[in-house]
Amino acid sequence: MAISPPVVAEFGTELTALGWVSGLLVAGSLATGDYLPRVSDLDLVALVDGPVDAARQGALTDLHRRLDAGVGVGLNLGCVYVDTTTAIDVQLRHPTWTHGQLVERILSGITRAELVRHGYAIFGPAPRDVFPPMSADDVRAAARAEVTGYWAWAARRPWLWWDPVIADLGLTSMARGRHALANGELLTKTAAIQRADAPAWLIDQLAARRRGESVSSPRLRTALIAWRDARRTVARTRREQ
Repeated sequence: MAISPPVVAEFGTELTALGWVSGLLVAGSLATGDYLPRVSDLDLVALVDGPVDAARQGALTDLHRRLDAGVGVGLNLGCVYVDTTTAIDVQLRHPTWTHGQLVERILSGITRAELVRHGYAIFGPAPRDVFPPMSADDVRAAARAEVTGYWAWAARRPWLWWDPVIADLGLTSMARGRHALANGELLTKTAAIQRADAPAWLIDQLAARRRGESVSSPRLRTALIAWRDARRTVARTRREQ
């Protein structure tokens, strides 16, 4: 278990004070022990008593903006707000704070797997007491949904891969997806870099960026490598459904 940065404890205190948040759970790299400060995002899930109506959304937006400008600056703290009465519904969209805005998103199967297999509570019930277990086949299904969902969408839009962030994320996500589909297990981003379908020089540069080093890669070559890898992985996943 990685050591939580101070913003997580402060965030938990602020959520408790609202009076209608009953738990704060840790997912993502912080749960799997792969968290790197100012490199990894903070992926959290809050358990809410009842729907997050307009008034509650306003309170959450104010809270996140204050933290993002203060103790959480540069840490990319994100949180999905899940009504405890609908937590089992995998298709339901929940208010989600991500990269400076409140949007509606599902709680993905991969995040659910991270929660029940590696997650823990800052306060409130343990993830395994809220969400059902995730078998190896469940993990495979979650990975398939990610690859044939968002990443299939992205693979149809080659211009997106000109963004170095998308290119890096795509290469690691495809490696993680292939591993999950083959083994029914989660793979950390750090481990996935070594399994990326990329030349050795690019793998070395991906690893350096993962360590927080300021290393750039040839933009066009990296975009093409990552985009082609996504297209191949999406096509293979669809064939094997």
